[in-house]
Amino acid sequence: MRVGLTLPSFAPDVEAPLAVAVAADASDIDAVFAYDHLFRESSSGRRGAIECFALLGACAARTRRIALGSLVARATLRPPAVLAHSFATLARMVGSERLIAGIGAGDSESRAENEEFGVGFGRMADRIAALALAVRAVADAGVDVWVGGRSLAVREIVALGDGWNSWGTSPEAFRAEADVVRAVAPHATITWGGLVVLAGDDDAAHDKAARLRAGPGTIVGAPATVAAALQPYVDAGVEWVVLGPVDSSNPANVELVAAVRQQLQSP
Repeated sequence: MRVGLTLPSFAPDVEAPLAVAVAADASDIDAVFAYDHLFRESSSGRRGAIECFALLGACAARTRRIALGSLVARATLRPPAVLAHSFATLARMVGSERLIAGIGAGDSESRAENEEFGVGFGRMADRIAALALAVRAVADAGVDVWVGGRSLAVREIVALGDGWNSWGTSPEAFRAEADVVRAVAPHATITWGGLVVLAGDDDAAHDKAARLRAGPGTIVGAPATVAAALQPYVDAGVEWVVLGPVDSSNPANVELVAAVRQQLQSP
């Protein structure tokens, strides 16, 4: 059972995500993941994102053990050859065994980013075709690929790669969707990711979640509580869990996520 942690991509500079990555590298956490976004809108205004491959490259220079991944790189933002070259360059920096190429087709939440930067969002069929080309190109470059997404068409593309990632689904929905993945890609690595708010005890975690205005579906609690909430995914066959702290810039989350990892039980 492996556990990953998302980096704070919507930071003003690289210091916060690097601090989290270095702390994770010194812990029991297995990987850190960078989002592939251009910006994010919030009640306080727009926050620009640190570009995914620039951030992973900086982490490659500052870490020695931990795996590095994207969750997920959008197939519609870069031509397949460019995406494959970016991952292949990272593999030359850290070794292919330390690299996970999460790739997705994009969804309605990413439409504004594509269109504002002049990159066509396309129809669902266009995005699925782009995803298939990107997965093939990156896999041909010798990098492990996780296909991210929940639609049936996306899940069927997992057979072209090495794994599947579902984000934020309930245990019941996850189990049903994972069955489809296993039918088309029986050897795929099954992974799940979602948002969390962690603290030393449940009361402190719920207070923090209220301050952060954590959204519905966020798992809130002390490490033991979060591990218990994740156990149904593990029982459904998850091999990796990727946790996205709502307060992602806080390096203290590293110790708490490591504690979650210690308490998860393989089925």
